[in-house]
Amino acid sequence: MRMLLVEDEKKVSELVARALRQESYAVDVADDGTSGWELAQAYDYDLIILDLMLPGLPGQELLRRIRRRNTQVPILILTARDATEEKVQNFEAGADDYLTKPFAFAELLARVEALLRRKSGPQATTTLKVGDLELDLLGRRARRAGREIDLTSKEFTLLEFLVRRAGQVVTRTMLLEGVWDLQFDPQTNLIDVHISRLRQAVDRGFDRALIHTVRGAGYVVRDDGTS
Repeated sequence: MRMLLVEDEKKVSELVARALRQESYAVDVADDGTSGWELAQAYDYDLIILDLMLPGLPGQELLRRIRRRNTQVPILILTARDATEEKVQNFEAGADDYLTKPFAFAELLARVEALLRRKSGPQATTTLKVGDLELDLLGRRARRAGREIDLTSKEFTLLEFLVRRAGQVVTRTMLLEGVWDLQFDPQTNLIDVHISRLRQAVDRGFDRALIHTVRGAGYVVRDDGTS
């Protein structure tokens, strides 16, 4: 899941972004309305967290622009202002939820998760399958042929990212940005190390591999019935 946080208070943005990343969300941060609008146009985010008191493009105008561009993305407003009339105006402009500063991170996370569930809808899948591999998204557990696979939180996030794109080649850049929230660095071996560990956990001991390398392109999860 990739989120956009538009917040000009550096301390607040750093704390919120760090806490969300610890929950395995990828987070882009903008510290003014103009850069927030540029990012909102460049990516299709799963959720946007938006402060209203912003330099450059005002937060309320940014809210309207985002909603005109994307009617589906959940938008959570963060603000120190809590006047009822203003809340009504922001809901009418397209906000989905409203959290007044100061706030506890536990409440922020609960609201984020509720908005994501609402976006997915009541029939949203809680499991992913490729061949005999099954991911339990609620329990964050993986099984292959009924056998439990021991994965770290980051390994599960990496496997989920690949399985959601089963049959599609996933590039190193996509993995760095989507799983680690990092810009592409051709010198890093971060991906190689984690893919190697994931292969040991998922494919070792089975008669066919599910995680494949596409030379010069990236990786793909697929069940093609070959070893």
